[in-house]
Amino acid sequence: MQLSEFFTENPRVALAFSGGVDSAYLLYAALKYGAQVHAYYVKTVFQPQFELDDALRLAAQLKNQLCILETDVLSCPQIAANPSDRCYHCKRMIFSCIQRAALKDGISLLIDGTNASDDAADRPGMQALKELKVRSPLRECGLTKPEIRRLSKEAGLFTWDKPAYACLATRIPTGSAITPKMLSDTEKAEAYLYSLGFRDFRVRCIGGAARIQVRQEQLSLLISFRRDILQALGPLYDGVLLDLVVRE
Repeated sequence: MQLSEFFTENPRVALAFSGGVDSAYLLYAALKYGAQVHAYYVKTVFQPQFELDDALRLAAQLKNQLCILETDVLSCPQIAANPSDRCYHCKRMIFSCIQRAALKDGISLLIDGTNASDDAADRPGMQALKELKVRSPLRECGLTKPEIRRLSKEAGLFTWDKPAYACLATRIPTGSAITPKMLSDTEKAEAYLYSLGFRDFRVRCIGGAARIQVRQEQLSLLISFRRDILQALGPLYDGVLLDLVVRE
């Protein structure tokens, strides 16, 4: 199946929109092929502000209205406790929130940006999507991440080279209860490193300390900003560590 065929068969859809590479291209494609698409962004403590900013910027670029919903994910004990299946419970809660809003808007079909490169075995949240009957056009049409980046670049979308980004909750070790402060400190720490020029990195919270993971080519940059990083992150954490198993 081609995306054009999907949207011909499904001309009115609700889109779970994150502002990332995949959902951005899916919004573009839906509009390109004449679908009426309502995009919904769910704001939670797991998403940093820049994700919402990117979502708003992309929606504005495509001249499509974005509906912003809010939900308290930490009110769910199965999410706050951070078990191994946290992602399942979180996806279930977020997509249920979108479904309720979409149904009020008269839309029964919800789609998301899961692509053909995503491994279902490594993504517990996919079970929630299956249970809620969410469809994934990119995956159904066999579009992989590299192809989506190429098509996004050709379409002039600024998201085409945006690094993959996992939610802030992934910075907390499985089994450690998640608190708003942990998430806030992580967002501040990563925003600071981003301001220094770091890309595709993580600041993980391990036993109260920050464990920084960067790509190999940015190790020298990390060393050059060592004192500044210690000064900025020191008040947020009990210690600041460099993970020598760098991101590849």
